[in-house]
Amino acid sequence: MSGAKNRLVILGFTASISMIAVAVSVMLLSLYYSRSMFDLVKEICGEVAERDPVVKSILAAAIKEHAGKTLLFASISFATGILFFFLTFWRRNRMEAVRIQALAKYLEQATIGRAPVLSAFGEDEFAKLEDEIYKTVTYLYHTKDSAVRAKNDFAENLANIAHQIKTPITAILLSVQMMKHNAAEHSASCSDSSKKHLEQMEKQLARLTHLEEALLVLSRIDAGTLPLQEREVDVFTLLVLAAENLQELLAAAGVSVDIPELGEQSILVDLDWTMEAVMNLMKNCMEHHRGGTVHCSYAQNPFYTEILIWDDGEGFAKEDIPHLFERFYRGQNAGEGGIGIGLALSREIIECQNGSIRAVNRPDGGALFEIHFYCH
Repeated sequence: MSGAKNRLVILGFTASISMIAVAVSVMLLSLYYSRSMFDLVKEICGEVAERDPVVKSILAAAIKEHAGKTLLFASISFATGILFFFLTFWRRNRMEAVRIQALAKYLEQATIGRAPVLSAFGEDEFAKLEDEIYKTVTYLYHTKDSAVRAKNDFAENLANIAHQIKTPITAILLSVQMMKHNAAEHSASCSDSSKKHLEQMEKQLARLTHLEEALLVLSRIDAGTLPLQEREVDVFTLLVLAAENLQELLAAAGVSVDIPELGEQSILVDLDWTMEAVMNLMKNCMEHHRGGTVHCSYAQNPFYTEILIWDDGEGFAKEDIPHLFERFYRGQNAGEGGIGIGLALSREIIECQNGSIRAVNRPDGGALFEIHFYCH
C-alpha cells in the first residue's frame, strides 16, 4: 500500500471507532436520561394520578416515544460504525493480500529467471521487504551468471588440457610400438627387463589415454554439451550389454555377473552413456571382489526404477563412502591402475538423466550401488 492509501485506512479505522464510541455514549446517556426521566415522571404521576389519570398516560407515552427514538438513533449509529469498521478492515486485508500476491508472483518469476524490475508501490510496511527481495534476487542473478561463466571456463580449460595431453601420448605410444617392433626383431639382444619396461610404459600410456578420454567427457558434461539421446531402454538389456562389454576383463579376473530376468521394465535414458555408467560400477565391484560374483537386480514402482549392483566382498572402507563419487578420489582398496574418475563419471551421467546414485555397505557384507531413475 502507498502512503496515501495507508493514511486512508488509518482514517477509516479512526472514523469507525469514533462512530462506535459516540453510539455507545449516546446509548449510555439515553439509558441514564430515560431512567432519570422515569423516576421524575413517577413522582409527578404519583401526584397527577390522584387528580387526572388521563394526563399520566399522555406523559408516559411521550417519554416512551422519546426514549425509543434515542435508542433507535444510537443503534443505527452503532451498527454503522461496526459495518464501517469491518469494511475498512476488509479493505486493508485485501490490499495486503494483493501486495503479498504480487511479491509471491515476483519470486515465482525469479525462480525461472524471468523476474521483471519491481515497480514502486510507495512507503508502507511491505516496502522494506520489497526492497530486500529485489536486492537478493539481483544478487542471486549476478552470482548465477558468474557461476555459469566460471563453469564454462572450467569446462573449456579441461577440454583444452585433455587435447594437449593427447598429442604427447600419441607420440610416446608410437615410440613404444617402434621399440617393441625393434625388440621383436632383435629378441636375442633384448633382455627380459627391457621388455617388462616396455610393457609397463604401454600400460601407463593406456591409463593416460583413458584419463584423456574421461576428461573430455567430463568437460562436455560440465559445459552441458554431452549428447544424450533419451529413449526407452529395457533394464535387463542394459545390464546384459554392460556385462558383455566387460567380458574380457571379467574373465581375466575370474568374476561372473548374475543378472536375473525380472520382467520387462524400461527407463528413459541414453543407452550408450548409461551403459558406460553401469560398466564403471560393475568394474568397481569386480576390482574389489576378484574371483567372485557381481550381482544385479532391478525393480519398478510408480515413482522410480531402481537398479542394484553389488558384490560379496569386504565392502567399502567407512571413511571412503562420503568421497567415492568425487573426481580423482581413490579409496583405500582401489584397484591398481585406476585414476579415480570412473565413479564420478557414472554419477554425472546418471544425474544428467533425472537419476540418483548412492554407495553403501550391505548388512551381510559387500559393496552396493543403488541407482534410482525417477519417472517425473
